[in-house]
Amino acid sequence: MKRVQFEHSAVPYLFVAPQILIISIFFLWPAAQAVYQSFLLEDAFGMSSQFVWFRNFEDVLSSSSWTRSAIFTVFFSVLVSVLSIAISLFLAVRADEVVRGAKSYKTLLMWGYAIAPPVAGLLGNMLFNPLMGDLYMAFNSFGFEFNHIENPNDAAFVVILIAVWKQVSVNFIFFLSGLQGIPKSVQEAATLDCKSPERRFWTITFPLLAPTTFFLLVINLTYAFFETFGIIDVSTKGSPGGSTATLVYKVYVDGFLGADLGGSSAQSVLLMIMVSVLTVFQFRFIERKVHY
Repeated sequence: MKRVQFEHSAVPYLFVAPQILIISIFFLWPAAQAVYQSFLLEDAFGMSSQFVWFRNFEDVLSSSSWTRSAIFTVFFSVLVSVLSIAISLFLAVRADEVVRGAKSYKTLLMWGYAIAPPVAGLLGNMLFNPLMGDLYMAFNSFGFEFNHIENPNDAAFVVILIAVWKQVSVNFIFFLSGLQGIPKSVQEAATLDCKSPERRFWTITFPLLAPTTFFLLVINLTYAFFETFGIIDVSTKGSPGGSTATLVYKVYVDGFLGADLGGSSAQSVLLMIMVSVLTVFQFRFIERKVHY
């Protein structure tokens, strides 16, 4: 029997070459530079450098400010992911049941998707402005003594609220698409077998949405780690006292504002390791419970 051999062509490599070039220039090369600079001690003007091995990593790990930012980043990312997924799932389930004005209702819930994170931070900053912010005045009128400028807990509440509001519309689109993808025959059979809507949702609907939920968990954690930089920079700038500074924002503050290139590079390498470990954990353990 004669074996069929296909001719090798350079055309597929030409198609993927632009993407590989972009990844190499904007990801691989900066990542390699960050790893290299993390072993250097440089002056503020970049005129001289000294190879110090793991000194920058030791300084970062022994820093109380970095530890505080790491703890806040984990707390912030988990809370933003859980709240945004839960709220968007609730809205998607309710929107899927709407009969009259369904298109208008769904469009209004999707509008937040078009707003950039810095713009969302600016809106939140205006709503919580001590002089004219409606939410600031509303909270204080109820006797909460709300002051996000001086109180770290209030500042954390502000950035979490803005980040969740910004991400709900994205999750809503995916959940609504997932709900509309469930066959009507399955829904009708579930209605005949179980009269309780709550039990039907948790035993039939939610398991069928497990792939969508896992996907949203991954992108929401990534969003909370990296894409909330604009929200924090515009709304609180990491204050008071760096209590709302995530690890990404701390890299910016120490590297660009503090001119500590070696220390900020070490922080970025540690952040890359943390995100890699988190991604492996998600796909190794959480994805096992997802049925496609």
